Amino acid sequence: MKIINIVPGFGGTFYCGNCLRDSAYVRSLRQAGHDAITLPVYLPLTMNGNLEQSEIPVFYGAVNIYLKQQFPWLRNMPGWMEHMFNAKWILKYAASKAGSTRAEGLEAMTESMLLGIDGNQATELRQLVDYLKYHEKPDVVHFSNALLLGMAALIKKEVGIPVVCSLQDEDVWIDAMHQNYQDKIWKLLAEKARDVDAFVAVSDFFADLMKTKLSIPDEKIHRIPIGILPGQYEYNQPNTSSPAIGFLSRICEENGFGVLVDAFIRLKSFKEFKSLRLHVTGGRTNDDKAFINKQLSKLRTANSVKDVVFFDDFTADGIKAFLKNITVLSVPVLKGEAFGLYQLEAMAAGIPLVQPNLGAFPEIIQSSGGGVIYHPNTAEALATKLKEVISDKDLLIKMSIAGRKAIEEKFDCTKLTEKMLQVYKSVTLN
Repeated sequence: MKIINIVPGFGGTFYCGNCLRDSAYVRSLRQAGHDAITLPVYLPLTMNGNLEQSEIPVFYGAVNIYLKQQFPWLRNMPGWMEHMFNAKWILKYAASKAGSTRAEGLEAMTESMLLGIDGNQATELRQLVDYLKYHEKPDVVHFSNALLLGMAALIKKEVGIPVVCSLQDEDVWIDAMHQNYQDKIWKLLAEKARDVDAFVAVSDFFADLMKTKLSIPDEKIHRIPIGILPGQYEYNQPNTSSPAIGFLSRICEENGFGVLVDAFIRLKSFKEFKSLRLHVTGGRTNDDKAFINKQLSKLRTANSVKDVVFFDDFTADGIKAFLKNITVLSVPVLKGEAFGLYQLEAMAAGIPLVQPNLGAFPEIIQSSGGGVIYHPNTAEALATKLKEVISDKDLLIKMSIAGRKAIEEKFDCTKLTEKMLQVYKSVTLN
């Protein structure tokens, strides 16, 4: 079977769990003997510091579509100019600039993208459809998220193939928009959802949320969690000789880094935690600089900054090295997440989780036994739970073993890929 996975690129400036998920999934499909290709839109797909599939063009180049959205007179720019703005070095530079991954200010662009052939990116849509129709000729197209659904109707009509769509964290993007746009975008998404043959949600929590938001009938929605390859992670029991809390995600306010910093400062006030360290990795964007500087200022005031280490290498090898030296992982995302790939990476390496009782976190921890949850998502509650967990070596080892076992039995990417293939078969046979 030939599968095209259409995903938004992100330029590689921070840890992007959704992007890592998509890349690992396509590799798993290939290992299963299928012809699978990742087709990036907006920005290049960058993993481990390198461009993936450099021979594959980037459709809907972020610079081009931004200029066309903002300046109508550029919508008929000559081909040489479009080609220039789509150069991958320009796109990668654009990814590093402030606002490139921020929903606020891109509301009109999001609406236009969802309008598909009726939006300002009609030329880009036709280029993508022609590429699928005459160059790749896939059996199925799989969108990595529902914000790409403006493409679905024309692909189905002109390429004549079914469309599958993953559901993960679309609400994070939409709920960050100006209030005037939120209802409009949700309604437009629900309309475009009718063009999709099957949806795949990464958790029960998110399936229930999006089923309501997009009016998806039960028979169209499937629940398949994210997976990783267990063999790519070395299992080690948590570091209890020199305890360290780990944070693995984009270092920003939304991901709860400020909550963790405040909890860390509280813990350092206890005599038994004087030597506790905080290890941080996952990268940042220019938008995050002021927020990070504010956290560093708090740490300096508390005389704790010397015990915080930032790791710039969040490639696959860098993450594995990072996980070897921590005791627990906590990413206290302020509003929760649809899943959170970093949880699987931690459990595969034997590191227990301490997560807020939000989003899919309790579902994943209950299913795996690889961590604990706390409530509410405040620095006080997090510090209390971290103190309890780090002080209990038997509990740490118990969760470490359970988490690794769950990765092998429930979150093995190879097994989950087989479930996804059954979804593809069901829509191609209809």
